[in-house]
Amino acid sequence: MLENNITGIYDVIVVGGGHAGCEAAAAAANMGSSTLLVTMDMTKFASMSCNPAIGGIAKGQIVREIDALGGYTAIVTDRTSIQFRMLNRSKGPAMWSPRSQCDRTLFSIEWRNILEKIPNLYFWQDTVLSLIIENNSVVGITTTLGANFRARSVILTVGTFLRGLIHVGLSQTNGGRVGELSSYGITEQLISLGFEAGRMKTGTPARIDGRTVDFSSMHEQVGDEEGHFSYSNTDVKYILPQRSCYMTYTSEEVHNILKEGFSESPLFTGIIKGVGPRYCPSIEDKIRTFADKNSHHLFIEPEGVNTNEYYINGFSSSLPLNTQLKALRKVKGLENVKIFRPGYAIEYDYFFPTQLHHSLETKLIKNLFFAGQINGTTGYEEAAAQGLIAGINAHRIINGEQLVILDRSQAYIGVLIDDLVIKGVDEPYRMFTSRAEYRILLRQDNADFRLTRLGYELGLISDLRYKRFLEKEEQYSDLCLFIKEYNISPDEINSFLSSINSSLLTQSRKLSDVLLRPEVKIMDLITNSNILREKVGIIDFEKKEILEAVEIFIKYEGYIDREQQVVNKIHKLNEINIPLNFDYSKLNSLSIESRQKLSKIKPTTIGQASRIPGVSPSDISVLLISFGR
Repeated sequence: MLENNITGIYDVIVVGGGHAGCEAAAAAANMGSSTLLVTMDMTKFASMSCNPAIGGIAKGQIVREIDALGGYTAIVTDRTSIQFRMLNRSKGPAMWSPRSQCDRTLFSIEWRNILEKIPNLYFWQDTVLSLIIENNSVVGITTTLGANFRARSVILTVGTFLRGLIHVGLSQTNGGRVGELSSYGITEQLISLGFEAGRMKTGTPARIDGRTVDFSSMHEQVGDEEGHFSYSNTDVKYILPQRSCYMTYTSEEVHNILKEGFSESPLFTGIIKGVGPRYCPSIEDKIRTFADKNSHHLFIEPEGVNTNEYYINGFSSSLPLNTQLKALRKVKGLENVKIFRPGYAIEYDYFFPTQLHHSLETKLIKNLFFAGQINGTTGYEEAAAQGLIAGINAHRIINGEQLVILDRSQAYIGVLIDDLVIKGVDEPYRMFTSRAEYRILLRQDNADFRLTRLGYELGLISDLRYKRFLEKEEQYSDLCLFIKEYNISPDEINSFLSSINSSLLTQSRKLSDVLLRPEVKIMDLITNSNILREKVGIIDFEKKEILEAVEIFIKYEGYIDREQQVVNKIHKLNEINIPLNFDYSKLNSLSIESRQKLSKIKPTTIGQASRIPGVSPSDISVLLISFGR
């Protein structure tokens, strides 16, 4: 009967039009798969449901990796950026992280403009009711409007919509976002198929009317004069007018008002069952957890260039509306504030990510992929990264091609997915630089060197862009070699060294030795060295990027080499494969906990097994001996 009622047939179906869904659909279609993107609302592609910003600590590195692989998040960000900042410049380059405020409305519009221009990509506005499963493999979807679409692969990127429940004080409404309906059917079906699910919680602050804010009493934060995310963007100028953010703070009076609403807080009364993000808590949770703090910083961020709407970063709340408003009006600069809507918390379903392969295909159902918050993550960037990998692998699996699995030493995306699949989550997962053990290798300045070749091999990087990348790589290598080999004389450099109170040269030294000095910057060297200036030529925006990458490599080469040696040793463990259905119960030398964890997660290599919580070094030794190592 179903075969006579097919609405359409595709190679890949993507369910959900958020950040994960947009990247997944674009990747699969660009690689040649006939792709259908199903979403509830085609005006809200990659909607910025929470703060209107992309990037930040570690997240900025992820966005640059997405860009290097041929995704679109960085491109859309650059086109809609209203403030760019490189964070952590005062720290080492492994910590530098780009971040952009974006125009929320234009961000979705720009994503739609890009998606509608991709051949092989089609759209359907509807809610998915269930998956069509045959012979333990997904073969399509059914929708609430009665449509039946067939596909060889399906990617679920459903965000916070699975049985979403919104909380404002003791009031509850069903919804995946404020004003948008929840989705029912998929959770129930997947659980019936043997999947394990849980509930998580996230939240968002009130949105305020900028016309009622006294910005003069706040600390203004302006952006960098220039900057961008995408390696394909070589334009110095920002496209949109730049806007400032502002910083203010709560007070003890604000905290006392918020405490008055604790008795009606769904977070404290037990109404909310889902686990919230530890590193992005609600304001009421911060007050309770950090009871010794009399104030917390708040950041007032613009939502766009043509709106008065502002976002209060740091004031996420599910307290009653009147409590939120009363407390806000005691914040410096917000004494007369009016709000567009209150903050709220939202609960939603997720599925334990240990039920996934590293390709993001589910272990229980073939050709079914999960990406984004369904895997227990939080954040646009984490979702987009998963979507990109899921889209790539959904295309490759149906074409019998080798699946793409990024290593932890290759990309933050590799760290993200490995953490999810091997370690699982007990709270919404958020990426930090501290999660990456090889962060000196995984810098924001070298994401294209790490991943652009792969993006080109996958068909996601154009010939023109790849040619430009090779030219950049050649210039980078040439300049590194020149700085390492060129002997600079005291006559050439001592006047400059004297001007910055640096020790003078008594004899010729390698230029790299001079650059190794902490007080010496490559741009200053170029300005004060005729030969180096001639070598570099005209310093345009793209050339500045190359110079910065060269400087980082020269100054930190010793650390980089040392970390690479560690990676090489770890790779030897990753080269030792474990049969998929290996029976760990036969190894009595393994601890009981280790046997249970290994049997459940089913690592494919010794390296993966070594990262499973509960598997000890002695357990790894047992495995190595068992496999003749």
